[in-house]
Amino acid sequence: MTLENEFCRADVDLSARLMRITAANAALLAPFDGVAAEGHGGQVLEGPLSAGNAAVLRDRFAHLQPALIGNEGTSAGTGDRLGLATPGHVDAFRVHGGTVTPVLAQQSIREMDRLDRSAQQVMDDATFGAVAAGWEGPFGADCDHIKTTAGIDRGLEAGFTTFTLDPGDHVVDVRSGIDHSQVAQLPWQEIEDDPDSLRKRYVGTVIDLDGADVTITEEAVLAAAVKYGRCVLHARSLYRHLQASAARKVEVEIAVDETAYQTSYVEHYYLATELRRLGVEWIGFAPRYVDGFEKGVEFLGDVQELRENLRAHHAVAEQLGGYKISLHSGSDKFSIYPLATAATDGSIHLKTSGTTYLCALQVAAEHSPELLEAIWQVSRQAYVQARASYQVSADVDRTPVRPSEMELAELVTDFDSRQILHVGYGDALEAAGPSGASIRSDLLELLRVRQLEYRDVVARHLGQHLVPFATGVERERSGIGVLS
Repeated sequence: MTLENEFCRADVDLSARLMRITAANAALLAPFDGVAAEGHGGQVLEGPLSAGNAAVLRDRFAHLQPALIGNEGTSAGTGDRLGLATPGHVDAFRVHGGTVTPVLAQQSIREMDRLDRSAQQVMDDATFGAVAAGWEGPFGADCDHIKTTAGIDRGLEAGFTTFTLDPGDHVVDVRSGIDHSQVAQLPWQEIEDDPDSLRKRYVGTVIDLDGADVTITEEAVLAAAVKYGRCVLHARSLYRHLQASAARKVEVEIAVDETAYQTSYVEHYYLATELRRLGVEWIGFAPRYVDGFEKGVEFLGDVQELRENLRAHHAVAEQLGGYKISLHSGSDKFSIYPLATAATDGSIHLKTSGTTYLCALQVAAEHSPELLEAIWQVSRQAYVQARASYQVSADVDRTPVRPSEMELAELVTDFDSRQILHVGYGDALEAAGPSGASIRSDLLELLRVRQLEYRDVVARHLGQHLVPFATGVERERSGIGVLS
C-alpha cells in the first residue's frame, strides 16, 4: 500500500528492505538517503530502511509522529520483538479495532536489552511497517517498564511519547505485617511527609468501590506506606527527570504489576494520592491484580475475582480524577477481555508483547521445522534462567526433549512449551541457526519470504484480542450480556 501527500508518495517493501519515494522534483527527495532517477509520475528514489529515512518520513507525514494516548477511552499496545509485525497489527486495528487507539511502537527496556535492539530501531520499524501497511491514522509509542533515568533518555532520543515508569523493584513485602521501625525508617523528608501528616490525610477516608465502601484504617495506610513509600519516591524521581528532559509533550503510565504482591484498593489509593501530591501526573495505572496473569496463555485465575478486582481498581481511578486501568501481560487472555472492558467501562489499556513472536514461530512450524526445533532446544535449555523475569509456570519436565514431527507442530500451542518459547527468545535468537548464521537471521529471512503469511497470522491473532475491546462497552450499554 502507499502513503501520499502534497510532498511525495511513499512505499515500503519490508521483504526487500527497500523504500521508494516518488516526488515531483529532485529537491523534494533531497532529505532522503538513496538513489533517485526519472520514473513514472516524477522523480523516484530508492533507499534503505535506515534511521535517517524513517526520520524524514515522520517529518513528511505528520501522522507517523507518535501521538499521545490520553487517559480516556480504550487503547492497545502491540509489542514486536522482530520488527516485522506492524503491518499485521495495522490490519487488525483497521478491521477489528473500532475506536481502540493503537500503540504500534511498544517495547520494554528489558526486551530491548535482551534483543540487543535500540529504542530507535523499535520506533523506526513501527514507522516503516505503518507505511508498508498504508496506515493513515494516529498511533502511540510506549517505552515500557522503565526503571532508570537512562531508560527514559533512550526513549526520548528515539521519539517515544508514552513512558511506563516501573518502580516495582522498591516494593516491600508486608504480608506478615509491619513494625514501627519500618515506619520510622521511611524516607519521610525526601517524600515531604511525616507519620502524623500521613495519618491525618488518610485515616477515616472512605473509598467508594463502585457501591461498596472501604474505610482506610491507620494500620492499612501505614502498611501501604511501608510497602509502596519507596516506590512513590522512585517514581517521582523518574517523572521529574522525564519532565526536565522532554522537549515535547509526553505522558506517563505507572506500573507496579511485575511484583509478587497483589495491590489492594487502599494501596492503589495511597500510591495514586501520594504521587499526585508530589506532582506526578499519569494516564494509566497498572496494579498487581489477582493471580492468574501468565505470559502467552489464557487467564488462569478466578474470573469472578478478577471481575471485582478490575471494577474496584477502576472505581479508585475514577474517584481520583480518572485514568485508565492498564492490563499488562495481556496477550492471549481471550476469556477475560469482555469482562475487563465492561468492568472498566472501556477506560482500559491492553498490553500485548511476545505473542507476535509466537506468531512468527507458527510460521516457522509450517515452513521450517528444523528452525523451530533449533529455537526449541535453546529456549528449553534457557528456561530456568529466563523464567526469573516473567510470571510463568511451565514445567520443562512436561515437554519433549527431542520432539517428534507431531510434537514439533504442537510446541507453539501447548501450554508448557508455549511459555518456554515465549520467554526464551533472548537466548534463542542469538544462538546459531540451521543455516550457520544466527537463529535471528534465519527467522527474519523466513518471515521476509513469508511476509504476507506472517502478516495474516498476526492480523488474525491480534484481531481476536481487539474485537471484545472494540465492541464490549457498546454491548454492555445496550444490555447484551457481556459479563455472562
